[in-house]
Amino acid sequence: MVDYRIEKAGGTCVKTGAEIVEGQAYYAVLFEDGESFRREAYCEDAWSGPPEGAYCHFKTRVPVKAKKQRLLVDDDMLVEFFRRLKDEKELVRLQFRFVLALILMRKRLLKYEETEAGGDAEYWLMRVGKEEEIHRVLNPRLADEEIERVSKELGAILHGDVKILDEEAETPAAETPAEETA
Repeated sequence: MVDYRIEKAGGTCVKTGAEIVEGQAYYAVLFEDGESFRREAYCEDAWSGPPEGAYCHFKTRVPVKAKKQRLLVDDDMLVEFFRRLKDEKELVRLQFRFVLALILMRKRLLKYEETEAGGDAEYWLMRVGKEEEIHRVLNPRLADEEIERVSKELGAILHGDVKILDEEAETPAAETPAEETA
């Protein structure tokens, strides 16, 4: 099997010199160039069919870069949220704290020290940064689906995608637009 190296097309139309931007459709044309292929881009407006000597062509679109969702809370708030869940006994909140601990570990804000067994329970001993205090985090032994569910719920809270329920009617209450920050 032969591997071919294909250069990426530039971000401009070879015919007009116009920039090809995110979301814009264009035609990509491959030309044989010795041991590899050369790629050229043509705006839709400049396309009149494949140029002479083209090996192949196809219509495509410049991908739109996914915009990273901004958190409503910063790292300090995440750590404070983790600390406030310390004395919770409710299973849902213990699951939240565990998943939040995983997130904080991933962000390198919480450091795993060791595991402590206590009866049927397993606790992870963790430290926030270089602080002295050790936090005992119950490992609720969540299945992958449960971790995904709790992560989505936590993500909704942290990204502000939460609909407040009217407790009596159990329907979404009227939403107020969140303030935009620059």
